Amino acid sequence: MPHLPFPAPGSTDIALSVRTHDRVGERRVDEAWLAETWPLPTTRIVPVAVNRLPVTDDGTVVRWHTADQLPSDGLRILLGERDGVPHFALIVAEPLDDGRWGTMREVVATLTEPDAGFVVHAVALAEWHASHSFCPRCGGRLGSTLAGHVLVCEQCSRQQFPRSDPAVIMMVVDGERALLGRQASWPEGRYSTLAGFVDPGESLEEAVVREVAEETGVRCTDVAYFGSQPWPMPQSLMVGFFARAVSTDIEVDGVEIDDAKWFTREEMKAEAEAGRLRLPGGISISRSLIEAWYGGPLPGSW
Repeated sequence: MPHLPFPAPGSTDIALSVRTHDRVGERRVDEAWLAETWPLPTTRIVPVAVNRLPVTDDGTVVRWHTADQLPSDGLRILLGERDGVPHFALIVAEPLDDGRWGTMREVVATLTEPDAGFVVHAVALAEWHASHSFCPRCGGRLGSTLAGHVLVCEQCSRQQFPRSDPAVIMMVVDGERALLGRQASWPEGRYSTLAGFVDPGESLEEAVVREVAEETGVRCTDVAYFGSQPWPMPQSLMVGFFARAVSTDIEVDGVEIDDAKWFTREEMKAEAEAGRLRLPGGISISRSLIEAWYGGPLPGSW
């Protein structure tokens, strides 16, 4: 019997993966344009205090600023343009007013586009700058260039670039069943797709096979790309896949995974409707993987 095709890449919208702005990389080296653009009243700037940023009380919209509302110091980061309007971030030491300042984790599920896309970009760079003050080669002080997108050592001149740690996240299927797992620290009933970081020198496909085997004892093959999602908390890139199981006996490692189960579509829907199965929220690529396999929306979320 032929295998059913996995959902095609791009067939499901993945949160935080929508292109919200033109990053205008060529402008990062244009010091004159950067200096002229920053103070314009039409330029929009979001101050970021490491990972906190100003949002409305309901967390749906960024409270954008203009240059005259902000301190003159702080690191300026060019985010890009949307509809011809320049957008920047300014890294500051602490929140600047008494309004709501939310962390990425607190507002990622409520922010609407295009603000969510700008925030992902801004927070990723702010987190990188906060953790990279010195050169890993010689220990010299790092200085910011290219509008916040490259660091250069003041001693050895070695460049440092923003990093994203790749992690695979996968929906493993066996015919009409899908495999979900849970960590011991999660509330009762919470299950998700399996995931793990990619080892040095390892391909993404190899990482999928290894992580599934390590965490559940299930062997899989036919690894197929689904889509990806930036996850700057602090600096991950989640790369989603489907894979077919070639063994189905489950033996969890008891460290990464506390329990794992096979679900048919009917079982998954019934358990979710009854509240006994709590699936990931819609902001997560895990939810996109699950609903792409299921074939439509499912009730409930974390």
